[in-house]
This record gives sequence, C-alpha cells and structure tokens, in this order.
Amino acid sequence: MTSKRIRTIEELGEFGLIDRLTAGFSIHQESTKVGVGDDAAVIDHGSYYQVVTTDLLLEGIHFDLVYTPLRHLGYKAVVVNLSDVYAMNAAPRQITVSVGISGKFSVEALDKFYEGVKLACDRFKVDLVGGDTSASVTGLLITVTAIGTALKEELTLRSSAQNHNLVCVTGDLGAAYMGLKILEREKQLHTADPEFQPELKGYDYVLERFLKPEPRVDVLLALKEAGVTPSAMIDISDGLSSELLHICKSSDCGVQVYEERIPVADETAKAAGEFQLEPLVAALHGGEDYELLFTVPLSDFEKVSAISGVSIIGNITDQKGKAFLVGNDGSAIPLQAQGWNAYTDSE
Repeated sequence: MTSKRIRTIEELGEFGLIDRLTAGFSIHQESTKVGVGDDAAVIDHGSYYQVVTTDLLLEGIHFDLVYTPLRHLGYKAVVVNLSDVYAMNAAPRQITVSVGISGKFSVEALDKFYEGVKLACDRFKVDLVGGDTSASVTGLLITVTAIGTALKEELTLRSSAQNHNLVCVTGDLGAAYMGLKILEREKQLHTADPEFQPELKGYDYVLERFLKPEPRVDVLLALKEAGVTPSAMIDISDGLSSELLHICKSSDCGVQVYEERIPVADETAKAAGEFQLEPLVAALHGGEDYELLFTVPLSDFEKVSAISGVSIIGNITDQKGKAFLVGNDGSAIPLQAQGWNAYTDSE
C-alpha cells in the first residue's frame, strides 16, 4: 500500500492554506455579497454595503516587542485593519479589539497599547465597540476586527480590473521592509554585546513606515474629488508582487509594470545599500507598506496624473495570470509572490 504524502503548511503558504480551508464553504445568506478572497467581506444592508475585516497579530511572528513600543503597536494593529477597509473604497466606522495577555505584561504596559488604539480611533473617527481579553501562555496575541460602510456604486473589489486599465500605487514602496531590517540588525548587535547601544539616527523615515504606518485615506479623498472610482484595489501588505498577482487571480487578467516607474524613497534606497540589497527588491517583495494598489480606466489618465502621491506604474493586460516586470533594458521578468509569509518567515 502506498502511503499518502502529508503536506506541510509551509508548502501551501498562507494564501494556499486559506484557499484550501475555505474551498468547501458555500454562501447561505443572500446578504453576503463577498466572502473570503478580498481585503474585506461585503454584506448587503439594502441602501449600502457593510465591509468587515479581521487581522490576527502574534508576538514573535508579526511583531517583536524588543523594538516595538506598545503604543505604536496599538496604533498599527488598528490602522492595518482600517487599510483593508479603505482598500474596498469604504469608510471605517467601528472596531473591536481582543487581546491574549501573558503574565509578563503589567497593567501600565497594556495602558500604553490602548493609548495607541485610542490614537488611531480618534484620528480616523472610528469607535471601539467591543472585544475580549484572555490569558495567554505564549506572549501577546491581538485580534482586531474593523467594520465599515460603502456606497454601492463606490465599492471597489480586487476582481474588477479590466484590460488596458492603468495600474497605480500611492506613496513609495519598500520603506517598511528596510525599517524592519534596520531594527533587526540593531537587535542582533545588542544581543551579541549587551553593552552595545542601538544607533537609529538618520533612519527616521523607514523606521516610522514600519512601526507606525498610515492608511492612504488622503488619496481616496483626492480620487473622489477628481471624480475617479478605481476599478480594482488592494492594499500593499505582502509586497507589490504578491498584490499584483492577487489582482490577476481575482480579475482573471494579466499585468505589466515598469521598473523605472516604481516609486522608492531616497531613504529606502540608502538603507538598502547598507545591506547590499537592490531597492527594487524591497519595493517588490518587502511588504507592510500599506500603500494602495489600484487600477483605473485609461480615460482617467490625466485626472490620476494630477493627484499628488500617486504613481502610474503599468497596465492591465489580457494575458490571464501573467504578471511581468519590464526592466529598464526592456526585458520582461515574470513576477512571483515572494512577499512576507507568516508560515516561512519571521521578524
């Protein structure tokens, strides 16, 4: 008898695992318009859509408290969920926050975490409406659920990109990854020599991009003011290459982006040089930038070009499932999903 080979979770990867675990589920409620597979689920409330998204953050996997201030962590835990809501072209309204707490945390430490949660709530006008607390034996566990609303005509999914659409990104890419690299380097040096004092001066930009990301609601407001509704959109949490492939899969299309058009900040390029790393690699595969990747009709070229903080980096094609990076020499390099994976990487 031939024994059946057992596959590991690492072989499947995060998104392969999600696809496998949710493949057999059917939609039973007429009000459920979008289930698993986008930045947020979509529920029909008659005159509007409600969007719902949840993230799980685990100490030692998603964050390291050696170099992550608890106040920053509370803020980040909220805004990464709000970013998913904004990626649906929706407005966040409420959040719930649940935490699993080990005995090493004091009440004052948790106060710092919730100061960050409150700062995010106040800044983006969302209400903390519930959650849960529990003991934990493995450190800090955080679960945040964000709830938002969207007008039906403005909701934007990953699955609506069209051939010849322009591909756009907000801000610049790769900074968060380089911030993480700097923090990991200083941590290792301190571990090797407890007398060593971390040197973080001059890295303010990349450190802030990693420790305190900001969702790009400003660009969404600018798009709305210009009369532009993206045809498809996703936030960049796992790296540009991975998110491009998500849009290709969901929209049954292809994409090509141009190396020279991918925005990278000078501070990111400088930090990458210290690690002998190509800045483009950080931009394509680093993740945690929480910028927006979106598509618009070609007819919106002038409107989008006039919006500060938006770069047009390529276009949608009819080559289904094919994503290419067009190099400065004209070569077309297939893109692969090499972004951060919780089952193969750690911080």
